[in-house]
Amino acid sequence: MKKVAVICAAGRQGACLVNEAVSRGYDVTGFVREGGAVANPAAKTAVKDLFDLTRDDLKDFDVVIDAFGAWTEETLPQHKSSLKHLCDVLSGTKVRLLVVGGAGSLYVNPEHTLQVKDLDSFPDAFKPLATNMGEALAELRKRNDVLWTYLSPAGDFVADGKRTGEYLSGGEEYFVNDKGESRISYADYAVAMIDEIENANNIQKRFSVIGMSNID
Repeated sequence: MKKVAVICAAGRQGACLVNEAVSRGYDVTGFVREGGAVANPAAKTAVKDLFDLTRDDLKDFDVVIDAFGAWTEETLPQHKSSLKHLCDVLSGTKVRLLVVGGAGSLYVNPEHTLQVKDLDSFPDAFKPLATNMGEALAELRKRNDVLWTYLSPAGDFVADGKRTGEYLSGGEEYFVNDKGESRISYADYAVAMIDEIENANNIQKRFSVIGMSNID
């Protein structure tokens, strides 16, 4: 049985990841900060801040899923610093690091010179977040000492959408389904993430997923 750690397991995406991993029969531990809680009673709870995690804390896991998110102007740079910290902790180990990523850094041209966040239609309010997450991914790509995987969601990432169990996989470029939509629920994103644990198709790669059907 694989041992899976979910960092920031008290958040909505973290909770979906915990639930999906538990449903597959994994031994799951959710890491939360003081005052946080793991909602699924079948998972273990570890109370420790991401920035305080050590190699000893994570060495016995097969997979660590990083569901960290920061949203305020002063905390946005933590997307880079938190991911660097986890990479440093896992450097040279066989523990896989799976990262909940963003869609803003997906490319929109074959030359990979233009990203979603660079488009005029991209909301200004989300550009600082997309920029910081994109910079974190750029640094992650340099880490040949870590077994990382970065998963970008669809452009419309639906927190309360239903779990259909279906999705389409892509690579570095933004894409849409046959309805012309780029949408996926948190629950179906979690399905794709746990599938990657089982299939290991994207080690030291970024891939992306979108939903196939109605998730409302």
